Amino acid sequence: MGNEFLSRTNLLLGAETLRRLKDARVAIFGLGGVGGWCAEALARSGIGNMMIVDFDTVQESNINRQIIALESTVGQAKVEAFSRRLKDINPQISLDERKVFYSEQNASEFELEKFDYVIDAIDSLDSKVALIRHVLSLEGVKLYSSMGAALKKDIFAISASNFKKVQGDGLARALRQRFKKSGGIPEKPFTCVWSAEKLQNQVAQEGGRGKRAMGSIMHITAAFGLALANLVINDMASRV
Repeated sequence: MGNEFLSRTNLLLGAETLRRLKDARVAIFGLGGVGGWCAEALARSGIGNMMIVDFDTVQESNINRQIIALESTVGQAKVEAFSRRLKDINPQISLDERKVFYSEQNASEFELEKFDYVIDAIDSLDSKVALIRHVLSLEGVKLYSSMGAALKKDIFAISASNFKKVQGDGLARALRQRFKKSGGIPEKPFTCVWSAEKLQNQVAQEGGRGKRAMGSIMHITAAFGLALANLVINDMASRV
């Protein structure tokens, strides 16, 4: 297969933007309900180099919202299932698959200074804080981060802004508290996808493997992921 699958994208964005997308290097941390849809959109838009990072396997409870989650993929490592899917979309894509849990201790192993964009779709607060601080310390690497998509139902309340302008988001609130305890909120700006929707249903329960499970639905998590992809694609298209 050649680049015919990008013919409609070419009509919209032009050959020069397609070349930039092909050359771009994007690292995606977290392949769940948000990060998975972001990876899908970027692959279908012609991103040529991607690192996908997720330590988890597909669970039956993922099927309601995660693009990689099917009866046939339950139990498989997400990075392995995604590798097959993304190469089926674009056999020419260069993939670096990491089945690992990101932490402050292993940050240097990812060589993120070589990337153009880092997508933070991590749920774990400690890992999220570590990733954000690390990427912001690098020159020339753009960070796009997802705030909380759980417990939300209104797709029209989703937007993107500087982290400092995010209001009423529980994950952003927890991040601010953790930042303050570990050196302060970063001065360097970074863009977040978040929802201004006021929570109506905050029911949570203990999920499998010690996780705290909260209600979430596909059209919201997917919209978060597609918005993150939108930030990358529009930034590439706007470059002169």
